[in-house]
Amino acid sequence: MALITWNAEGVAAWAQRSGQHAVMVQSMRGFVDAGKVGRLVCAHLLDLGSPVRVATFDVDELLDYRSRRPEMTFSVNEWTAYEEPDLAIDMVMDAEQTPYLLLHGVEPDIRWEGYISAVMEAVRRLGVGLTVAAHGIPMGVPHTRPLSSTIHGTRHDLLPDTPSFFGTVQVPASAQALLEYRLGQAGHDAVTAAVHVPYYVAQSALPAAAQHALTQIEALTGLSLRPEGLDEDAAAARQEIDRQMAESEEVQAIVAALEVQYEQVATARAEGLPLDGPIPTADELGAEFEKFLAQQRRDLPPND
Repeated sequence: MALITWNAEGVAAWAQRSGQHAVMVQSMRGFVDAGKVGRLVCAHLLDLGSPVRVATFDVDELLDYRSRRPEMTFSVNEWTAYEEPDLAIDMVMDAEQTPYLLLHGVEPDIRWEGYISAVMEAVRRLGVGLTVAAHGIPMGVPHTRPLSSTIHGTRHDLLPDTPSFFGTVQVPASAQALLEYRLGQAGHDAVTAAVHVPYYVAQSALPAAAQHALTQIEALTGLSLRPEGLDEDAAAARQEIDRQMAESEEVQAIVAALEVQYEQVATARAEGLPLDGPIPTADELGAEFEKFLAQQRRDLPPND
């Protein structure tokens, strides 16, 4: 059974508007997305871009419903709604009406290699020259300092000249990460922006981190994606974080400790000195903050 179904009208519309070496942005709801960066980026791009469906994946073949159950709505004495999971490729427009592709939806739980083969088919058929992804990863950084990110990809000359927080580490795989790896093996260009989200707000939506991701995508692709459209949401989220922080002296002390660590790391990097201690140090600094937010955490706007 084919995992991908093509929309003839969408493919024709893409062929008329696109050129060679087109861009495809992927934004998945899946394994790691601290601050809900991927979800916020995807929602923003769809709102900005007048999406036209190009292809749809067979979610029934890719999703483990028992591990990630979609939600249904029960009203009085009947089922009234079902949040049907989807995974698709849309043609969308940036702020300058430049077309690009958006691969979005639920990250596959199973049949990863089959899914990746279907995406590779789409990359070839649609003339994609660069695939870009963005998501959030939890880090021991304070929300009171500028956001940063780790940029990784299939070729070093695709990447900006920025320092990395990581050496060599082993982490659990994801379909999104494996797709980047397989694209590189096949000679296709792919880059991911992993935004460093303060671990103590990793479970809540952080629009400022999504803005940072959008800025990185713009720099990597030349697209115009209007990250300033999230200014109001980012300000509201910051106010809520500050309100929660003001309610606890312990929390204030922990954030202050993270700020000291941040400045030490920034100074060491600027002077070319070796870093003193592992990065991040969330486990040492964060136990009380995690306990605090577990009791008081609420989703920050915009909601899912």
